[in-house]
Parts: sequence; structure tokens; C-alpha cells
Amino acid sequence: MMILRSAPPSPFGRKIRLAAALLGIEGEIEVTAADTNDPHDSIRAENPLGKIPTLLLEDGTALFDSRVIVDFLDARDGRHRLFPADPVARAKVQMQAALCDGILDAALLQVYERRFRDPDRHEPKWLAHQAGKVARGLASFEAEPPKGPRDAVHIGLACALGYLDLRFGGAWRADHPALSAWLDGFAAEVPAFAATRVDPS
Repeated sequence: MMILRSAPPSPFGRKIRLAAALLGIEGEIEVTAADTNDPHDSIRAENPLGKIPTLLLEDGTALFDSRVIVDFLDARDGRHRLFPADPVARAKVQMQAALCDGILDAALLQVYERRFRDPDRHEPKWLAHQAGKVARGLASFEAEPPKGPRDAVHIGLACALGYLDLRFGGAWRADHPALSAWLDGFAAEVPAFAATRVDPS
């Protein structure tokens, strides 16, 4: 059995769990908690960066990061459900999936700035710079939400929007009605989205 080292709030770990659900292989992956702040957690030996998610294969091989893992699971499945086989179509999906990850990265950096720095040391320009990335990414998807069968773009966008709900109180929804409706539709169609949801702490 494969082992996914992750943590419930991690949007990148959630991507792997949704990918596994869409591929129908949830039962082949055991999810075990990893504490990236604990120097004694084995995640630092499994992934030199000490980051999650990390997927441990049956032979002990460790795969990271989330983009690599999702691609691996799709290739292992062989049906090209998450990434098309055609090179041009594949590149387009990879690019849109990278945009979803970029939204997540910028949102995480804002959270980390507030979590790890005292309020009087926050850098407003840095926060605004990251917020701008999120805003432009959301505007792009608001203009054209993903269509068609659920693929890597759908997974990445759902996890990004779910993270904005979790850490930013869903403030994005007011200005993005098309995306809000899209996410509601995704949640209704993909039960694993609700199953992997965590409440704000």
C-alpha cells in the first residue's frame, strides 16, 4: 500500500486525496499525519525539504511535490483522466493546474506572514503583492471556469478555493459568483471534497 504523508489542513495534500478519489484508488493509499515543524518527524528523511505532501510507494520510493504525485497517479492509472495524452492539450492542463498552485502558494505566503511574524513586522507591500496574484488568478478562472470531465485543473482549483474558504473566510465568493457556483457544483459531484474538508482552527 502507498502511504501519503500529509496533514488535514494542507490544500496540497488534499489535492492528492481528491486525485485518488477521482481515479478510484483511495483504498490503495494510507494517509498518515506528518508534522513538518517536528525535527524528529520522519518526513525530513523521506523528503529532504521536509514538506508535505510526500507519497511513499510500496518499494519505499518517496515522491514529492503534489504536481509530481498527481501526475504519477494518473500515469499509473493509465486512462489519462487527470492529464490528457495529447501533448498540446496536456500542456494546457498543466499550465492551468500551475495557475491553481500559484494561487495556493500566494495564499499560503500571506497566511505564513501573519502566522510567523508579529503584527508590527508584517510587510504590507509583500502581502499586497501576494494578494494581487490571488486576485488575478481568481479573475482568470471567474472569466472561464473549468469545463468538461474532472481533471487536474478541477482538483487544483477546488483545493485553492477551499483553502481560501478555510483561511480567508470565503471572502472571495462575493466578487466571484461564477467560481462560487462552480465550486458548489464540484462539491456536489465529488463527495471526497466534503470528506477532506477541515474547519477553521
